[in-house]
Amino acid sequence: MAAMLVAASCCGPDRKPDPNMENEVTETIMARRSVRQYSDEKVPREVLEKLAVLGVNAPNAMNRQDWAVRIVDSEEYLAGVTAIMKERMPMHAKAYDPNFRNGFRNAAAVIFVAIPEEDETSMLAINAGLLCENICLAAKSFGLGTCIMGAPTMMMTSAPEAKPYIDRLELPEGYRLVICVGVGYPAEAPDAKPRDLGKIRFID
Repeated sequence: MAAMLVAASCCGPDRKPDPNMENEVTETIMARRSVRQYSDEKVPREVLEKLAVLGVNAPNAMNRQDWAVRIVDSEEYLAGVTAIMKERMPMHAKAYDPNFRNGFRNAAAVIFVAIPEEDETSMLAINAGLLCENICLAAKSFGLGTCIMGAPTMMMTSAPEAKPYIDRLELPEGYRLVICVGVGYPAEAPDAKPRDLGKIRFID
């Protein structure tokens, strides 16, 4: 929330950009990492709900909000999907890892995002990505780690034996899973990977 207040206070119509260009928002963006190891501590549901609320406040085409967000913190649910992963995606499930708990990078909770199968605007996947980015940045500001994942949702939508788990999400008719975000208390602090700033250019 502090980052949101900073953004609101520094971006009014009469304010000039901070010449140092550093604030809590920029610090959060630069500090966020994809976390793939988590503690077994549960994330409170009120925190998960807040992340989802911040997620759906992301920009989206024509403000149609064509998404469905489902939060899962049930160990039974995640274990059931993981059992299918072990058969379908053994390397992703990493069952050989002595610290392995589930196929969602051991995250304590998973936020699933679905969009309509018919995409008239070609923007729905982009909207879902923006939603996930909001979740990740907000989670970092709360001291949580996240990892955006596509492989689990691809497996769930292609494996017939995973259908009961998709049914439990109670998605609107005509919607399909496209992405999910693992959320938990990080058990690692990954270093930043280098970014190619040469891909940024001004055009005169």
